[in-house]
Amino acid sequence: MRYADDSNIYVRSERAGQRVMESVKRFITEKLKLKVNESKSAVAKQERKFLGLSFTAGKELKRKIAPKAMDRFKERVREITNRGKGRSMELVLEELARYVRGWRGYFGFCETPAVLKHLDSWIRRRLRCAFWRQWKTGRKRFAELVKRGLSGKAAAKAAGSRCGPWHVSQSPALNHALSNTYLASIGLPSLAEGR
Repeated sequence: MRYADDSNIYVRSERAGQRVMESVKRFITEKLKLKVNESKSAVAKQERKFLGLSFTAGKELKRKIAPKAMDRFKERVREITNRGKGRSMELVLEELARYVRGWRGYFGFCETPAVLKHLDSWIRRRLRCAFWRQWKTGRKRFAELVKRGLSGKAAAKAAGSRCGPWHVSQSPALNHALSNTYLASIGLPSLAEGR
């Protein structure tokens, strides 16, 4: 049988925390006859994470996404956008959109919207990079850029770039051809705007 095994109790001082910790441990072990996991139990400031969330420092506490949860999110987005080789961008986008919507459903109520806006920007850059890799040749890149509204001169300059996909993904040419509006129109959800 499993029990609800995660809980946080918030008090004003460390001294109060120590007192409450002893009291709660006694209740759990003596009254409920359950074991307390000492390695996971601690009295600490608000930087402790809980179910992927933690709190900002300072007087006004705000829910924020814990660093490890952010790292896992970025790693998953990298995996999805790196799969562009041999897969259509439609499939990549579909998988990415599904993951982003699910993650937003869980973490979207954090109280640090600037973090979500930053992640939105980073996801769009990852997607632009995936498109660029998928277009492969200079000729294909030129054609795709012109098709998306760039002048022949600007498209030729971007398509002939010797820089890598990650560098090109933040270029004005790719930002114009694969604008935020365009990416939203083909199904990319926003973390910040969908809250």
